[in-house]
Amino acid sequence: MIRHIVLFKLKNPTPEECLKARDVLYGMRGKVPQIIDIEVGTDFLHSPRSYDVALTVTVADRAALEAYQADEYHCTVVKPHMHAVRETSVAADYEI
Repeated sequence: MIRHIVLFKLKNPTPEECLKARDVLYGMRGKVPQIIDIEVGTDFLHSPRSYDVALTVTVADRAALEAYQADEYHCTVVKPHMHAVRETSVAADYEI
């Protein structure tokens, strides 16, 4: 299995914007078939090195990760929203 983690630093990290981003990311649940498990959290510490929103997705294998990256809902709803509201993001993908 593959774990895909993305951390987002938002342009405007108000509680409302963080919750909206969380909801958009959770919107993939049940719509992106490659997702086995999804978890989204918002940061409460707000330290200088903190990111605002964390996404963790589990998929079956590398082929499923590629399909997830190209999924229509992911590409037409989630990515445009997150690209519009993020200042920066970092990601890590690893086998579990």
